[in-house]
Amino acid sequence: MHDVRKIDVMEGILDENDQIAQHVKEHLSAHGVLIVNEMGAPGVGKTTTLKNIFKHLKEYKPYVIEGDIESDLDTQDLKSMGIDTHQINTYGACHLDAPMIDHMVDHMQFDEKGILFIENIGNLVCPAEFTIGEHVMMLISTVTEGSDKPYKYPLAFEKADIIILNKVDLIPYLDFDEDFFMKGVRALNKDVPVFKVSGKTGEGFEEVAEWLMERAGQLEAKDHSHHHDHHHGHTHDHK
Repeated sequence: MHDVRKIDVMEGILDENDQIAQHVKEHLSAHGVLIVNEMGAPGVGKTTTLKNIFKHLKEYKPYVIEGDIESDLDTQDLKSMGIDTHQINTYGACHLDAPMIDHMVDHMQFDEKGILFIENIGNLVCPAEFTIGEHVMMLISTVTEGSDKPYKYPLAFEKADIIILNKVDLIPYLDFDEDFFMKGVRALNKDVPVFKVSGKTGEGFEEVAEWLMERAGQLEAKDHSHHHDHHHGHTHDHK
């Protein structure tokens, strides 16, 4: 009996989370802002990935929410580069959730079309279970983690809309089986694009940025076809 009740409570939490996530998604869609939920284990290069993507975003303004259990090191780092960055500390919770994001976006100014990158807590399990309003789930994996990650953490790979395989410059020095890795990915997610990049050399990030800008452009086109009646007292200039 206890197990059934526990499942009901969990379903209730997820339902409420999903409703708030939908609200966040609609709110930012109306501003022409694409939401990217960036997931990955600690040390895969999540912040470095963002920095490399930002070099190629062209007309899209980057906005960032950094999720960490403690500290704001990455936020200070990105702020020093002039990036509009905001910090959420969970003090123990292993993932961000939609209410946290909803609260944070209420305090942010989305004055230009752009892409909001939400760097989730370094973890491959819990963040995959909670939607936070993202249009795109971006998973960072690395050759240094080994080629078995899709098999060990299937949910994250199954839910990903884009997978970035980082640190490919280290392949010559590692026992990384790319075929085995890709076989695991494709068994879970047949069509997901996989981009091979190097945070050290910057290789591959231009293509990642192009893919994200294309998704942001689709969002704009969709928003343009729905003439929203905003009560915020501003209009959208659709190029």
